[in-house]
Amino acid sequence: MKIIVPMAGRGSRLRPHSLTVPKPLIPVAGQPIVHRLVKDIAKVLKQPIKEIAFVLGDPAWFGDDVVSSLEKLATGLGAKASIYRQDKPLGTGHAIMCAKPSLSGPAVVAYADTLIRAEFDLDPVADSVIWTKQVDNPEAYGVVKLNTNGEIVELVEKPETFVSDQAVIGIYYFKDVAVLKDKLQEILDENVMNGGEYQINDGIKRMMAEGKMFKTGTVDEWMDCGNKAITIETNQRMLGFLKDDGEEQLVASSVKLDNANIIEPCFLGENVTLKNTTVGPYVSIGNNTIIEGSIVKNSLIQSYTTIKNANLDQAMIGNHVKYDGNYTSVSIGDYSILE
Repeated sequence: MKIIVPMAGRGSRLRPHSLTVPKPLIPVAGQPIVHRLVKDIAKVLKQPIKEIAFVLGDPAWFGDDVVSSLEKLATGLGAKASIYRQDKPLGTGHAIMCAKPSLSGPAVVAYADTLIRAEFDLDPVADSVIWTKQVDNPEAYGVVKLNTNGEIVELVEKPETFVSDQAVIGIYYFKDVAVLKDKLQEILDENVMNGGEYQINDGIKRMMAEGKMFKTGTVDEWMDCGNKAITIETNQRMLGFLKDDGEEQLVASSVKLDNANIIEPCFLGENVTLKNTTVGPYVSIGNNTIIEGSIVKNSLIQSYTTIKNANLDQAMIGNHVKYDGNYTSVSIGDYSILE
């Protein structure tokens, strides 16, 4: 099994936090988004991962440190890491085709801006499985249309009349991803574009037209990381899941507490210092951050940051920040100083 991860986008909706760190590498509940996504997919697949192909953007943005991080992620799952580049933002289908040498055999294609919780078995009969989540407002999403046998027969973007309540979340399984590759190559050769981009859906629709069987794999939880507010919400939900699972150490042994209180669930990285401070619930704090004289809840704070005299709720603060103030729901990018 392979995993193909297109992640070349800059994540403009998450600025200022994505100005210095690619969005898929921003930590949520203590781990980068793409790391959690790949690990959760591997857990659902329940089979060895042979290769993980990452499609990155400009090397000036996705540099050697990013490549090293992704190679370590793949190695930790017993897989080979393959690194590809998408030089121009020409759509989802184009991004997948940038990993053309890896597009053979069984594979999962997953876009690195979402997190999941799921437990299901892949349908062995299906040529492809599109992962979906039941939603209350399907008119706001791309959804699948099913026949009486539960097979996907159409993809419908933001339907004005009810089609189904199963929203496409951006994760796909292909029994042989080479079939998708062939259809996407046709799309590229014929210059078939939607919104000025080459889309994966056009390749999938051609597979359906040839009679390939598509089924759904429904996830239990689908968490987005598109903007500041939803990323904070995702951090909260993920911390709750991790606490219930009990599989990860959420508070590092090197954390220093001086007249401080932690209200679980929280993630505290290595060498975090809390003085005259209460943090939690639902707070993630990166390595080597110092918080003094503050109350912090429902917030996401990265590494090497110093916070004093703060009362924070629904805040997202980047790396190497110095903050001293009485604001509440703030969003501060890396290397900022507010004193």
